[in-house]
Amino acid sequence: MQCKNCHTTIEANQNFCFECGARTIRNRLRPMVLIKQINEQFLSIDNKFLKTFIDLFKKPEEVINGYIDGTRKKYIDVLQYFAIALTLVGIQVFLMDSFFTEELNSSFETLKSLESNSNSKNNPFNINLESFDDINRYQSLLYVLTIPIYALASWLVNFIIKPNFNYNFTEHMVLNIYYYAQVIIITALLSIIFLCFGLDYLVISGVVSLLIFIYHFYTLKKVFKLDLWNGIAFYLLVMVVFGLIGFVIAIILLLIAFFFGFFDAIKK
Repeated sequence: MQCKNCHTTIEANQNFCFECGARTIRNRLRPMVLIKQINEQFLSIDNKFLKTFIDLFKKPEEVINGYIDGTRKKYIDVLQYFAIALTLVGIQVFLMDSFFTEELNSSFETLKSLESNSNSKNNPFNINLESFDDINRYQSLLYVLTIPIYALASWLVNFIIKPNFNYNFTEHMVLNIYYYAQVIIITALLSIIFLCFGLDYLVISGVVSLLIFIYHFYTLKKVFKLDLWNGIAFYLLVMVVFGLIGFVIAIILLLIAFFFGFFDAIKK
């Protein structure tokens, strides 16, 4: 018989393909088969998803450094984990739009009142959004676009300082994809849980953002095996470089918009 994935010839009694590692499928799809697969992937106590999620808290260096060094079976693949996280974002947005519309509208009105109470043109609350839907709609896209910027920032700092590990840009992409996937999952879960307890969405966003920054510092410290003060210095440098890269990108986008007459089109 042949492997259904890579078409390599395998023995009839083989449970896995020796070439690509895929499981040998002998039975047709039935409800119990799907239930078993869902249980193995997400619900059982020893499944990879739960193990990856827990260990990214307990020992992120083992998950991330292990994947970079070649350990690919113990935890969920980095892109698969990120895909699961983006799926949770979709579920989060659906639940928020379906069951927490009042809470979101109330928080948004608070935000708009902060804007109207200030006459400063540089008011940080000066936003041009109609609702939080405008943010939620592009949330996944923002996550995807931000990852390369964080990866570039951490790579540049890593290249200059050279701590215990000198990773290339692709390896920093892996680090930041795992980190971002974990952050997305944390944000999705905590946002829904806190909303269920009736907390204001602005308060939730503030609390979650603080936890995210702490977790980012913790991840970099553990991955590069830094002590406390070196870890703080490394993290602060990454954030400064991230801000500078973001500023440069913003200037470039403004110049492009100006060159193509985008602002003139808005005025008309």
